[in-house]
Amino acid sequence: MVEDIFVDTSAWIALADKDDSHHKEAASGYPSIFKNHKNLITSNLVIAETYIVILKELGHGAAIDFLERIKASPRILKICSDENIEMEAEGILVKYMDQDFSYADAVSFVIMKRRKIRKAFSFDKHFVTAGFVNVP
Repeated sequence: MVEDIFVDTSAWIALADKDDSHHKEAASGYPSIFKNHKNLITSNLVIAETYIVILKELGHGAAIDFLERIKASPRILKICSDENIEMEAEGILVKYMDQDFSYADAVSFVIMKRRKIRKAFSFDKHFVTAGFVNVP
């Protein structure tokens, strides 16, 4: 448990949705990810994205359950986006106009950079494109 890992929307959804194409990989990898990292870092934007997808795909109960599980774990840390983070994220979006990074992706990259996080629990290729390592 030496370093933190960032958890992206794609991983939270894969864990929650048994019909997701990455569910088996996410579910089998999550215990070791949780065990082998100090904290699981995510953002308010990732949580918002995840909530709406779970709400639409799995219903209100599953979406609320997701929120409660996030709050219940002292090792899952939610970083809230602020004006400084968003200004830097918008700079990434302008700089990499050839990429289809989402706003939440760019905010995630800034958070990871600032916290010196190299790995993301993610199935989103954008993290690799931005220079991070996807786990599993």
